[in-house]
Amino acid sequence: MVKEITRDIKQLDHAKRHLTTSITTLNHLHMLAGGVDSLEAMTRRRQYGEVANLLQGVMNVLEHFHKYMGIPQIRQLSERVKAAQTELGQQILADFEEAFPSQGTKRPGGPSNVLRDACLVANILDPRVKQEIIKKFIKQHLSEYLVLFQENQDVAWLDKIDRRYAWIKRQLVDYEEKYGRMFPREWYMTERIAVEFCHVTRTELAKIMRTRAKEIEVKLLLFAIQRTTNFEGFLAKRFSGCTLTDGSLKKLESPPSSTNPFLEDDTAPEMEELPVEKGDLDQPKKPKAPDNPFHGLVSKCFEPHLYVYIESQDKNLGELIDRFVADFKAQGPPKPNTDEGGAVLPSCADLFVYYKKCMVQCSQLSTGEPMIALTTIFQKYLREYAWKILSGNLPKTTTSSGGLTISSLLKEKEGSEAAKFTLEELCLLCSILSTAEYCLATTQQLEEKLKEKVDVSLTERINLTGEMDTFSTVISSSIQLLVQDLDAACDPALTAMSKMQWQNVEHVGDQSPYVTSVILHIKQNVPIIRDNLASTRKYFTQFCIKFANSFIPKFITHLFKCKPISMVGAEQLLLDTHSLKMVLLDLPSIGSQVVRKAPASYTKIVVKGMTRAEMILKVVMAPHEPLVVFVDNYIKLLTDCNTETFQKILDMKGLKRSEQSSMLELFRQRLPAPPSGPEGSSSLSLMAPTPEQESSRIRKLEKLIKKRL
Repeated sequence: MVKEITRDIKQLDHAKRHLTTSITTLNHLHMLAGGVDSLEAMTRRRQYGEVANLLQGVMNVLEHFHKYMGIPQIRQLSERVKAAQTELGQQILADFEEAFPSQGTKRPGGPSNVLRDACLVANILDPRVKQEIIKKFIKQHLSEYLVLFQENQDVAWLDKIDRRYAWIKRQLVDYEEKYGRMFPREWYMTERIAVEFCHVTRTELAKIMRTRAKEIEVKLLLFAIQRTTNFEGFLAKRFSGCTLTDGSLKKLESPPSSTNPFLEDDTAPEMEELPVEKGDLDQPKKPKAPDNPFHGLVSKCFEPHLYVYIESQDKNLGELIDRFVADFKAQGPPKPNTDEGGAVLPSCADLFVYYKKCMVQCSQLSTGEPMIALTTIFQKYLREYAWKILSGNLPKTTTSSGGLTISSLLKEKEGSEAAKFTLEELCLLCSILSTAEYCLATTQQLEEKLKEKVDVSLTERINLTGEMDTFSTVISSSIQLLVQDLDAACDPALTAMSKMQWQNVEHVGDQSPYVTSVILHIKQNVPIIRDNLASTRKYFTQFCIKFANSFIPKFITHLFKCKPISMVGAEQLLLDTHSLKMVLLDLPSIGSQVVRKAPASYTKIVVKGMTRAEMILKVVMAPHEPLVVFVDNYIKLLTDCNTETFQKILDMKGLKRSEQSSMLELFRQRLPAPPSGPEGSSSLSLMAPTPEQESSRIRKLEKLIKKRL
């Protein structure tokens, strides 16, 4: 019933909707037909201002007829619109060609209103029309440039590169005055002219530099690069670079922000004047500057010729190192410095100032392979500096690395003093050590900075570990020389100790003269070394540790040579040993007004070594009867299962060979059980020779020493 009632209503609704659609479509058709007629007429009359508005409307109306393209009349209208668009495009291009002829001798006096309206029409037409207009206009605008700066012209060479940039700046001003309003703002014509100029200039410069490559000198190259990067910076300040995103720069790599020369213009000159302070390369970073989209647009053409710059830096650094060597010989070693620690050699700061300047300059030129080449040059001269300036000026020692030689022992026997470094030589050693420490730290920072400057793909090729190891070797050699010097100075006193008749000592007094001599040498050397290494405290600690590790075993070796020893003599030696122990514990701060607690690592070495010496003397002082008690006391105090050490203590006590044999046999019996397995048995057999073997070996050694002496 409801359907029956509403059936007529539905029919009326459908009829109304269809009628409305028909009326609207017919109205659009009327507008389209009239619009096409008007469009064709206006096109013939070049009324581009009216065409721009009408064409957009006609195209909007035509969109409503896509579903009616099967109707011949509609398809015909659509084809007329397309024909009108094609005709408009050709006509506008012809108008521009007439106004700006490619081969014309003169330009029109000013912009045309017709052409301005034509640009509005071109915005609506196929994008290729707009691109063709832009291309032809820019080509015509730069035609004079190609003539003025031909390859055979004098102004085309690098020394007059300023004239190229001055010319385009004048042209941009001229364009703004004459044609600024003719082209729509969204075409960015001024920027497009500048970008095309950059492309043309890069091509022309690359061509002329290939032809005249032998004439390129480093000063000329740097001049051209500086002027070019300045111009690229000018473009970055003037334009946004939005036209570069349309593919014109896709083949150029986007440079890192740190290579923007204009952001670094203020800091780069200062690098030549300011010395590099410790940690200067690791200063807090400035806020990251925005990228320069124009960087490399022209300057990329210089990259193949940067080998000239690299070779120049190689030569300059070679001359710099030679000057450092000559200055060092002329000025001599640095003066003693007891107030602010060992002076870092001035040449070191000069070298890194120059490195920093080169690094920044090269990163402005390129962040690719030239930076890797420069890094190789840096490595070369870091090694040369370490060898020629640091290692080459280390004081020469008269003793072998292993300690005193037989000849030096003979000299001591004749009463001569062991050769020592002078105060100047000690200060030089400390200065070289401080310089090497500074070079080590600064080289590490240099490596980090180089990795920041270079392209990400090349960072793995920057590695200065070898150069850092070289400086570490210089530091170790310097410390070893300081230790050997103090060690050698103490040797005569230890030799005197071993030659004293300790069995004739009748009473225990103050410390022996040899102890006073050792303390005197320590008090002479250590304060000088400490004051000159105040800025590198950790290496002074290393010196103390190495000296303790060298002196204490040598002292114990000489202690074993003191034989025979009476009870009173052993007591005197124990007193002397305790005195030396206290001096060694105080060695890091000896002679200093500021008393500091010695490092725990150093104290542990001294306590362990000197306590062993005291235990040896306590065993010597102990009565050797009953034998079992003596042997057990030895094992308890020294925890030493070495038969050779036990033999030495028996010699120090002055026991006869017959007594020693029974004691050695008992010692072997009382030794703790060796570890099971072949290793334990072999080690036991090696360290437990028979008494006959012991006495035979000692006799052979005595004969050998007598022959040498």
